[in-house]
Amino acid sequence: MSCNDSDSSSHGGEYRNFRQISRDRLLHEMLKSSSGDTRSSWKVLIMDKVTVKVMSASCKMTDITDQGVSLVEDIFKRRQPMPSMDVIYFIQPIKENIIMFLSDMSGREPLYRKAFVFFSTPAPKDLVSRLKSDMSVLPRIGALREMNLEYFPIESQAFTTDHDKALEDMYSQLAENSRQFEAALNTMSTRIATVFASMKELPFVWYRAKGMDGSSAATFRDLVPVKLASAVWNSISMYKTTIANFPQTETCDLVIVDRSLDLIAPIIHEWTYDAMCHDLLDLEGNKYVQEVPGKSGSETQRKEFLLEDHDAVWLEMRHLHIAEASEKLSDKMQNFVSKNKAAQLQQRDGGDLSTREIQKMVQALPQYNEQMEKLSLHVEIAGKINKIIRDEALRDLGQVEQDLVFGDSGTKEVINFLRMHQDSRPQYKLRLIMIYAMVYPEKFEGDKATKLMQLAKLPPEDMKAIQNMRLLEGSNKKKKHHGAFSLKFDAQKRNNALRKDKTGEEETWQLSRFYPMLEDLLEKLAKHNLEKDEYQCMNNPSNQSSSSSGTHDTSARSGSASHPNSRRSRRTATWAKPRPADGHSSNPGGTKDVKHMGQRLFVFIIGGATRSELRVCHKLTDKLKREVILGSTSIDDPPQYISKIKLL
Repeated sequence: MSCNDSDSSSHGGEYRNFRQISRDRLLHEMLKSSSGDTRSSWKVLIMDKVTVKVMSASCKMTDITDQGVSLVEDIFKRRQPMPSMDVIYFIQPIKENIIMFLSDMSGREPLYRKAFVFFSTPAPKDLVSRLKSDMSVLPRIGALREMNLEYFPIESQAFTTDHDKALEDMYSQLAENSRQFEAALNTMSTRIATVFASMKELPFVWYRAKGMDGSSAATFRDLVPVKLASAVWNSISMYKTTIANFPQTETCDLVIVDRSLDLIAPIIHEWTYDAMCHDLLDLEGNKYVQEVPGKSGSETQRKEFLLEDHDAVWLEMRHLHIAEASEKLSDKMQNFVSKNKAAQLQQRDGGDLSTREIQKMVQALPQYNEQMEKLSLHVEIAGKINKIIRDEALRDLGQVEQDLVFGDSGTKEVINFLRMHQDSRPQYKLRLIMIYAMVYPEKFEGDKATKLMQLAKLPPEDMKAIQNMRLLEGSNKKKKHHGAFSLKFDAQKRNNALRKDKTGEEETWQLSRFYPMLEDLLEKLAKHNLEKDEYQCMNNPSNQSSSSSGTHDTSARSGSASHPNSRRSRRTATWAKPRPADGHSSNPGGTKDVKHMGQRLFVFIIGGATRSELRVCHKLTDKLKREVILGSTSIDDPPQYISKIKLL
C-alpha cells in the first residue's frame, strides 16, 4: 500500500494547463489506475459531499464511465452489497468517512470485493493507523493513497475553495478569534496547497502585508492574508518530503490578497459579455434557461444550456465588449446561414429537390442543428442584455461610474444621474453611491450621506453595505489631502481618482476604460517588482529582487491617489467602433500557445473574485506568455457581493 501522491509531474514533457492536469489526475491517476487484478471491468465509485463537487468540477459523467465506473454512490447513503465488484473511495480523510469505510469493508461479508482508497488531502496518522489496525479490512485494501486534490476548477484558469461565506467568517465583527475563522482558514489553506500538489509546483508565497510597516496599528482584518499565506506555506513545505518528485526549489509565484485590494471591481458594471450575462440575467450559476418551441408547435419548452468551456461560441465571446460580441454574433449567424448547405436548401422557395440536394441537406443537418442552436442561443442572450442596457439607461450609469473612478466626475454628476433616473433599479443606484463613497469618503458623511441616500430613494439599511465596505478597506489606506475648493474643480477630482488610464491602451469601445487593480499587481509580480512596504514573501527569494523603485506605478491599491496628469479625452470611443487587431483581443477564446509558456503565476483573493479579474488573468496569460491562474473563495457577481457585504 502507498500513502504517497503520484509520480506524475507537470514539469517536462507536454505542457498541460491547470484544468487539464486536474482532470487527468482524477481520471487516469485515480480511476484508471484502480484496476487491480479485477475479474470485472466495472467498478463502483463512492464519494462524500465535498469530493463529489471536486469530481463534478473537472469531469463529466461520461468521462467517469469511460474509466470503467458503472455506479456512483454517496458514502453516507444506504447501499446495496456488490461483493463481486471492486470499489473506489474518493473521500476526505475525516473520522466520519473512515467509520463508514470500515463499516462497508469489515466483517465476513463486506459490501465490495476490493477497495481502492484515495484521500483528497493529507491523511492524519491516527486515521491511517486505524485503517491498518483492522486486520479484516487490511487485506481488502488494494490501494491507500493521498490524491491531494481538493479544489474546485470553475474554468480553464480559475478555481475556488468553495468558501461562499468567507467574508462573513473571516471579516465580520464577530470573526476575530472565532471557531468559524479558524475552520475557514485551515480548510482554505489546505485546499490551496492541494493545487500546488496537483500541479507539482513549489511557489514563492507572497502576501499583502497591510498595517505591518509600523505606520499604523494592524487590525485583525489586515492580518488575514499573512495568516493564510503562512498556513499555505506550511502545507506546501510538507510536500517536499511527502510527494515523490515534488520540486525542491521554487518554480512559480503565488500572491495572496484580500478584497481590500480593489473594492471597486466587485460593484462597478463590467461591460464584457461574460460579466453582463452574470450581472444582468437571472442565471443559476452558469446555467441559462431558454424557451424553445415545442415539437407540436404550440407550447414552449424550457431547455437548459451551460455557459462554459465546452461551448466554442461562449469561449470566443466571453471576454469581448458586449457591443463587439453582439456584432460578431450577428456576423457569424449571417455567414453560417449563407454557407451551410442545409440552411441554403431550407430557405429555397418551393420547387422539388434533387436526390443529390436532399443527400447534401441530410449530411449537413446534424452539424447545422448543433451550430444553429449555439448561435441562436447567444444571439438571444446578447439581445436580452442589450435590451436591459437600453431600458435601464445603463450606458449613462456606466459613464458616471467610470468617470468617477478615473477622476472625471464628482458630486454634481452623481446627483444629476439620480435626479434624471428616479426609476433606475435600487441596486444600480446603490452601486453608484458605493463607488462615490469610495472616491469621495470625506463628502459621504453625516447629513450629506443621508440626503444622497434619500435622493436615490434607498432604504436606511443599504447604508450598511457602504459602512461595511469601509471596514474591508483596512488600516493602510492613504489619506488624501484636499483643499477647501468646490468639487467642480477638475484638479480635485483627479486627486480623488482611484485609477489612472493605462498608457498605450486606447479605449476602443465605450465604457471599456475600467480595469481591476489585479492587472497592475500581476504585471508587477511578473517583474518581481512588488512594493517592498506592502508585499512580503514567506520564502524570501534570494536571487530575485522584490523591491520597487520610485519610478514605478504605486497605485495598486483601491484607495491610493492616481497621478495628477491622468486626465484624458472624455470620449475617445464609440459604442460600436471596430476593434483593431492587437495582442490581447485576437485570442478571446482562451486557446493559448502553451508550448512557449513561462513559469506560472497564481493569485488568490480572499473574499470573492470578479468576472473582470478573471478576464485579466486570460489577458495577461497572452501578454506575459505565462499561465495566470486565479483562485478565490468564490466568484461573485455584484448582487451576490453586496448581499454578502451587508452581513459583515
